[in-house]
Amino acid sequence: MQLFNSLQELRAWRAQQTGRIALVPTMGNLHEGHLKLVDLAKQHADVVIVSIFVNPLQFGANEDLDNYPRTLDADCQALAERGAHGVFAPQVSDVYPRGLAVQTFIEVPQISEMLCGASRPGHFRGVATIVAKLFNMVQPHTAIFGEKDFQQLQVIRLMTQDLSLPVQVIGMPTERAQDGLALSSRNGYLSPSERQLAPVIYKTLTELADAIHQQGIDDKIALATARHQLEEQGFRIDYLELRRRSDLQPAQADDHELVVLVAAFLGRTRLIDNLQFTRHA
Repeated sequence: MQLFNSLQELRAWRAQQTGRIALVPTMGNLHEGHLKLVDLAKQHADVVIVSIFVNPLQFGANEDLDNYPRTLDADCQALAERGAHGVFAPQVSDVYPRGLAVQTFIEVPQISEMLCGASRPGHFRGVATIVAKLFNMVQPHTAIFGEKDFQQLQVIRLMTQDLSLPVQVIGMPTERAQDGLALSSRNGYLSPSERQLAPVIYKTLTELADAIHQQGIDDKIALATARHQLEEQGFRIDYLELRRRSDLQPAQADDHELVVLVAAFLGRTRLIDNLQFTRHA
């Protein structure tokens, strides 16, 4: 496995490649969910390259950019063992040579302004910009993203479509711990007692989807019940919403392909999760 620390090194390598290339974009501090993305990428391409870049453009003023865990050596070892062919780990100055204040950016309207976008203004502008840059830098045929960040995945799909980028975007189902908690680098911020409580999020989403899908309970009543259950357990809810899967607009009674999305604080840690399901006519 090769490590590229600069765009110049990456492009020299890329010019020599003849097979299909898959990109797995990450911010590092890799867990099993990331490594499963590599496994899936190997099924869709001859060569897999993983980017590791903590993107300052997607962090807000009071967010955890400085404290975000950076574990490049351990990440590279895990990726080599998993069979990745390359790691692109550039410096901020290489990605944003003119500085963040004057960086050209990409914004995907409407879908970027709701849910996590409402709580984290500018976040998805940063996501869309860095992913577009990585697509231009690596020039992959395929890119693999986890579905835990479902809104992010939909933003990237729309951005790729709108800009006519020749990249197939593939989502992979959320990788979970045995108790149901979605794997996330931010789980490391949880105290032992909070980690024990955190799986309640997925349990609540499962019960919510079942109430709507199987029991036919009114959407608003089901959502209110789920919200109450989470708050009783000590979660501080940012949002808990039932949305149409394709564009994340509020679900109507005649919408069938649905997703329920949640962001909630447990202590100081903000956790997100989602569950997709189909409502029968």
